[in-house]
Amino acid sequence: MGRGVPSFEEYVAARSAALWRSAWLLTGDRHRAEDLVQTALMKCWRRWDRIDDPGAVEAYVRRTMVTTYTDWWRRRWNGEQPTDEVPEVAATSPDPGVRRDVLVALAALPRGQRAVVVLRYFDDLTEAQAATALGISVGTVKSQAARALRTLRTSGLLDDHQEGSHD
Repeated sequence: MGRGVPSFEEYVAARSAALWRSAWLLTGDRHRAEDLVQTALMKCWRRWDRIDDPGAVEAYVRRTMVTTYTDWWRRRWNGEQPTDEVPEVAATSPDPGVRRDVLVALAALPRGQRAVVVLRYFDDLTEAQAATALGISVGTVKSQAARALRTLRTSGLLDDHQEGSHD
C-alpha cells in the first residue's frame, strides 16, 4: 500500500455511507445497494495493498462498484420482474415523493447514463473523476450526461419538481 493511502478500514468507515447512496441510486433498491457496496468493497479489499496513489482510491472503489453493478445487470442477477411500483425506502430527504420520482426517472435511463448522472450530480464528481471511475473518456461522460439530462427534462417524470413549478 502506498504512502498516504488510508487503510481499508479507515476508508470504509469514512466513505461507506456515500457509497451506499450511490449504489442505492444505481439500483433503486436498499437491499441491492447494500449487496452492491459489500460486494464491491470485498473485491477492493483483496487488492487494497496494491493501491499506490491516494488520489486513485475513490476512483478505484467507484469503478469497482459500477463494474459490479453492470455485471449484475448483464446477468440479471436478481431474477426479479420490474413493476410500476417503487418500493418504499428509508427517509433521507424531506419529501418521499421527490425521492420516489427521482428513482423512477433514474430507472428509466440506460444504465450508462444512469451511472454518469449518479456520479456527476449526486456524488458531485468532476467529469474527469467520473470518467476515471467509469473507465470512459471525459467526452463520453459529457455526452452521456447531456443525453441523460435531455431525457429527464423531456420525460415528464420530474415535471412536478422542476424549478418554478412550486404550487
